Amino acid sequence: MILYYALGGGLGHLTRARKVLGEEEAVLLTASGHARDPRVTGGRPVIPVPRRLGHDRAAFRTWLTMLLDDLQPDELLVDAFPGGILGELCGIELPPARLIARALRWDVYARRLDGPLPAYDTVHALEPLGYEPPGPVETLSLPHAAPGEPLLDEPHTLVVHAGPERELQVLLAHARGKTLVIHPRHQDVYPVEPHFAHAEHIVTGAGFNAIHETAPYRARHTAVPFPRELDDQYARAAMIRA
Repeated sequence: MILYYALGGGLGHLTRARKVLGEEEAVLLTASGHARDPRVTGGRPVIPVPRRLGHDRAAFRTWLTMLLDDLQPDELLVDAFPGGILGELCGIELPPARLIARALRWDVYARRLDGPLPAYDTVHALEPLGYEPPGPVETLSLPHAAPGEPLLDEPHTLVVHAGPERELQVLLAHARGKTLVIHPRHQDVYPVEPHFAHAEHIVTGAGFNAIHETAPYRARHTAVPFPRELDDQYARAAMIRA
């Protein structure tokens, strides 16, 4: 059994898990509320991380050690955070493990670590990491979705965001003409990637998934970075502009 360690409260970690796993069976370990949506999980079983562990690294580490002893997964796939989101993976014995690695604000993240990082059998680098990877690196190219049916049959701007309303308003300031908003509180469409092909203009944040999924349409994409504690969206946006 594969256990996919997708910690983080947003949609991005589970969206990445969906692409990495493809048709493979796995159990998802997550604290994201989006795990209740079968479109996001692909119907895979989910183990929710108790909210009480979200700020208690020692308790989280104890809970996780017991869970791994109980499940005995054949393989662990860890998304984004090599030491876990709080540093809870530092200093514990893991089953055979692979890291699905994206860039981190390492200076901030390193303060969460209280011991050595686990050793990974493979580090799948999805973009330049900016830190020393804890294992042999292989580049992993995630698949792109084929175009789907258009949501609108006329030229339009597609504004896509899963974050707070105040950020959505920033993105909307970059829209032009007829605008279609994909957001949990507006029009709820998932996955969105098949609809990018039909948009005359695309506006998103600069998270990893948004940048990856819009890559085939870069000339008509506006990426607006937002501050994140562990993800440097400004550096990613600058990289694609360069």
